[in-house]
Amino acid sequence: MKSTVETLSPTRVRLAIEVPFVELEPSLKKAYREIGQQVQVPGFRQGKVPPAVIDQRVGRGAVLNEAVQEAIPQNILAAVREHDLKTLGRPEVEITEFNDGDSLNFTAEVDVRPELTLPDPGTIEVTVDELQIDDSEIDEQVKSLRERFATLKTVERAAQEGDFVQIDLNATVDGQDVPGGSATNLSHEVGSKQLLPGLDEALVGLAANESATFTTQLVGGDFAGKDAEVTVTVRTVKEKELPELNDEFAQMASEFDTLEELRGDVRERITKGKRVEQIYAARDKALEQLVAAAEVPAPEGVVREEVASRKQAMVDQLERIGASLEEYLAAEEKTEEQLDEELTTAATEGVKIQLLLDTLADADDVQVSDDEFGHEIVHRAQRAGMPPQQYYDQLVRSGAAAAVFGDVRRGKALASVMERVAIKDSAGNAVTLDALKAEGDEAHDHDHEH
Repeated sequence: MKSTVETLSPTRVRLAIEVPFVELEPSLKKAYREIGQQVQVPGFRQGKVPPAVIDQRVGRGAVLNEAVQEAIPQNILAAVREHDLKTLGRPEVEITEFNDGDSLNFTAEVDVRPELTLPDPGTIEVTVDELQIDDSEIDEQVKSLRERFATLKTVERAAQEGDFVQIDLNATVDGQDVPGGSATNLSHEVGSKQLLPGLDEALVGLAANESATFTTQLVGGDFAGKDAEVTVTVRTVKEKELPELNDEFAQMASEFDTLEELRGDVRERITKGKRVEQIYAARDKALEQLVAAAEVPAPEGVVREEVASRKQAMVDQLERIGASLEEYLAAEEKTEEQLDEELTTAATEGVKIQLLLDTLADADDVQVSDDEFGHEIVHRAQRAGMPPQQYYDQLVRSGAAAAVFGDVRRGKALASVMERVAIKDSAGNAVTLDALKAEGDEAHDHDHEH
C-alpha cells in the first residue's frame, strides 16, 4: 500500500491511497468465504462452493465490491498511522480507479485535529456576577415547603382559584358523546390549567352539586380540532389550609427546632447553589476566551455529523412524547432552517471546546484511571436507570465507549484549567472552586456538558 497526504485546510486532509491487487487477496478470499456461506448451489455443501461457481452465480463484480468495502477502512487506518494523523469523524471515500487484477486507487477526505497554539490558562481572567441573596428567595423556598404540608378541608361555598375540587366531566360534539370524553370523580386544583382549556373559568363560582357547560377545542381522537361542549359537575369543594409559619412548623417540616434555624439552612443551600452557578459561568467565560485565544477552527465534517446527531436526538425525544418535529417548530414559531442554524452554532462551539480540551489534555499528559472511567460509567448508568455492566456492554456494542473515555479525559483537563484561571466577582472578590468540589456529583454532571 502506498499513500500520500494533501492538506486541504487546517482541519481537513485528503489521503490518496494505492493498494496493489496482491494485497487485496486476503479480503477477496474472505469475500468468497462469506458469500459462499450465503448461497446454496445444488451439488455443493453450504460454505464449500468453489469461487468459479460463485462468480457464475453471483458475479465476480459483487465479490470484488465486497472485498474492496472491507479493504478500504483497513488501508485508511494504515495510512492514518503512517502519516501520524489525528482524525475526526468519518472519512468521505471516492474510488478513483479499480479494475479486476489491477491496483485499487481511492481517495479519502477526512477531518483532522488542528495544531493549536495554546495560551497559558494562568493568563486568563474572568469576572462573574457578585453573589447576592434576597430575602424573597428564602421566602419562596419556605413557601414551597409550607405548601407540601398543606391540608384540605371541605367547605360549603363556591369554588375559588386555589381550591381543590372533585368533578365529573362529559364532552359532546353536535350532541354526540365523545369516545373517552367522560370522567368521574377527578381531583383538580382550580386555576392550575392542568386539564381542559376553559375548565378553570367555568369552575370559579360553582358550589357542590352545581354544573356548568363550556366550549373547548379537542386535540386528539376522532373529533380532533372540533369544538366540544363540556359539562362539568362539582362534587366537593376543598380549601387548602397552610400551617402557620412558626417554630412548630419548623419542627414538623425539618430537622430544625426554630423557624430562624430553618431559614438559615435555606439561605445556606441557596448560597451554595449560587456559588456553583458562579463557577459554571466562570467556566463558560474561560473556555470562550481560551477558544478565541487559540483561534480554534471547527472541522466542517465533524460539525455536520454533530448537527445531524443532535437533530436526530431531538426527533427521537419528541416522538417519545408523541410529538413531531413539525409540531415543535410550529409551537416555537421557527423554520427548520432556523433550527438548523441554531444547532450548527451550538455544535460548532461544542466541537471547538472539545478540540481545545483534547489539546490541553495532551499538553498536560492527562491520564484516565480505570477507577475514574468506571465511576463515570456507574454515574451515567444511574442516570439512565440501567445496571452499570449492561450500560457498559451497550456502549461497547455501539462503539461509544471511547467517546465516554474522551469525555472523562476532557473533564479532567477542564478541572486542571479552572484551577489556574483567575476568577473574581463584579465586586472584586476572588472566587474559588471550593463550592464546586463540595457539590460532588452535581458538579460532575456539569463538567461533562460539553
